[in-house]
Amino acid sequence: MKLNNKYVEQILTGFLYDETHRIGMSKAVIGLSGGIDSAVSAVLAARAFGPENVHCILMPHKVSSKESITHAELLVDQLGVHSEIVDITSMTDAYTGTNGDLSLLRKGNVMARMRMIVLYDKSAELNALVIGTSNKTELLLGYSTIFGDSASAINPIGDLYKTQLRDLARHLDIPQEIINKKPSADLWAGQTDEGELGFTYEEVDQYLFQKVDERRSEDELRKMGFDEKFMTRIDNLIKRNQFKRLPPLIAKLSARTINIDFRYNRDWNT
Repeated sequence: MKLNNKYVEQILTGFLYDETHRIGMSKAVIGLSGGIDSAVSAVLAARAFGPENVHCILMPHKVSSKESITHAELLVDQLGVHSEIVDITSMTDAYTGTNGDLSLLRKGNVMARMRMIVLYDKSAELNALVIGTSNKTELLLGYSTIFGDSASAINPIGDLYKTQLRDLARHLDIPQEIINKKPSADLWAGQTDEGELGFTYEEVDQYLFQKVDERRSEDELRKMGFDEKFMTRIDNLIKRNQFKRLPPLIAKLSARTINIDFRYNRDWNT
């Protein structure tokens, strides 16, 4: 699973630059949470477009950890990018307060989608693309909110497992406070990713890499020492959340259906 991080940096900054300039844009908007994923995306964007063309939005809610803002501002100062704080408490509570006793999950989903409303509005204001901050582990497990934190116009880190992303973060000189903190979506007090999932990123990344990238069979994975219950749970998460990894499904009626037969990047000139 180890990667050449210097080479990865070159590929991802080139990807960001080429794919945005190809459609006539040169600016980026990023929701900066104070966590490692958005930090890596922000650094890559700053190096691809120049810090003057990167706008980071910090979007706390009243239940957010105070250190989230502190760590986000630490990175903003290091990169020299533009930033602003948009508190989402009133806009989120205006909806959740009219819907009875929402579960923590439902409230978290509303917060994640509210943040994406802000980001896409800012992208329209600044003529900038929303840069994704979801890693490969989250995408495979479905550990994200559809049309919330998983949404973006372009995602530079979606093919990096969480543990690979940590290595890249060290290479990119991201502050140790961000690298060392427990991963959290910060959607309610005391929430951590690994506590909610019930396993560590190191454990699941090893399994996902062997299953997805190396295409190991179930027998091979068992022989490698993976627990049967663990395998079943992860496999079910991958299958159950496939819909989150796809664009909205369109019923096929014509010879060339959007996202099935006709894909813009591939077919525009044919």
